[in-house]
Amino acid sequence: MKIIYEWRGGFENTTLNALHAEGFDHPVLDIDWLAQVHRHSLGWVCARRDSDLVGFVNVAWDGGVHAFILDTLVRTDLRRFGIGAGLVAAAVRGAREAQCEWLHVDFDDDLRTFYFDACGFKPTDAGLIAL
Repeated sequence: MKIIYEWRGGFENTTLNALHAEGFDHPVLDIDWLAQVHRHSLGWVCARRDSDLVGFVNVAWDGGVHAFILDTLVRTDLRRFGIGAGLVAAAVRGAREAQCEWLHVDFDDDLRTFYFDACGFKPTDAGLIAL
């Protein structure tokens, strides 16, 4: 299976909304992702099989040296083929090219193996306040 990864790739809001709903198990919403990523993100990566959007990751940042992985998504039927790791690898390259020094991610416990083993993140102490 050939997957193409596009840094700051084009996408349709309706397609990303459907992928997000599938990935996070919620109803399809009407979010203007294009406006959000152009306003708040260092970049994003689109994974495509042929012309179909099959994966996405958002790379937010602080405007300086810290970037943050958000919303890593892979279409359900294509999971466990390395597409998620490919998305994160492309995000790492994009953040590095933008001269970021750190790439952060937070995740649920069931994704530890993915982020630590498949993607190369290292455990670190962090804090969180639920708002």
